[in-house]
Amino acid sequence: MRSLVRETRLVPEQLVYPLFIAPGTGYRREIPSLAGCFHLSADEAAREAAEVAALGIGGVILFGLPKGKDPVGSEGYAENGVVQEATRAIRAATPDLLVMTDVCLCEYTSHGHCGVVDGEEILNDPTLDLLARMALSHARAGAQVVAPSDMMDGRVGAIRAALDGAGFQDVAILSYAAKYASAYYGPFREAADSTPQFGDRRSHQMDPANVREALKEVRIDVAEGADMVMVKPALAYLDVIRAVRESVDLPVAAYNVSGEYAMIKAAAAKGWVDEKRIVIETLTSIRRAGADVILTYHAKDFARWTA
Repeated sequence: MRSLVRETRLVPEQLVYPLFIAPGTGYRREIPSLAGCFHLSADEAAREAAEVAALGIGGVILFGLPKGKDPVGSEGYAENGVVQEATRAIRAATPDLLVMTDVCLCEYTSHGHCGVVDGEEILNDPTLDLLARMALSHARAGAQVVAPSDMMDGRVGAIRAALDGAGFQDVAILSYAAKYASAYYGPFREAADSTPQFGDRRSHQMDPANVREALKEVRIDVAEGADMVMVKPALAYLDVIRAVRESVDLPVAAYNVSGEYAMIKAAAAKGWVDEKRIVIETLTSIRRAGADVILTYHAKDFARWTA
């Protein structure tokens, strides 16, 4: 009877699994702070994506660890960049799997910031062209969804214009519309080697105390052409997910981020929590708050447990 009248249902097709792409071939190394997740070369990522597809998971999102870094993150928009190569390999191996790509410079810049810098100031407008070039290079490689996570003002409009101008009208934009300056990102910054070399990201990521600002950011991105909007992180921001869900008609995504994942993994390793139950409860809470799509490192485990 409980199953019959259950109000909130979550299936693997609503999940997206993050992959971290490294240079080389035959490379697979576990990420210390993200147990069970790996740095993968393009060929290994294609094999991982085949497993993801077999589990019925909705898609993957790719993050890159470049061969080299420079002040403007040029590897991020190189046609032979690691994400571009992995996108092509995954699309060839699993053509029906949805491939999303992260669009941000922080993984590719020598200073670790999300945009062009002048001294210690992050320059919004000069960054937009580079983000558009990155998104376009991902689309050319075969990405069906590009996901700008940088939080620069105007980047959704710039990316939409670049994609449409090059004939990629069908490539969707998943905007990190409400991305907070959060302490929950620590393990990801190790995984993506994207820790800032100076300062922090509070100039462009949101104040964790604000909800109305999130709705403003969402409305701006929708007006600029976003096809989906995202709240990041998820667990400490369930109220924001609900507020966004009630304010827009577009699909709403939420990112169950690295810190949230690592805390559960660490507690489970100590035997302090029942990992299966707490993961299912956690993901269900994000879905119950209003997320249509959940980006989560738990995706493969959830798919196996609920098969």
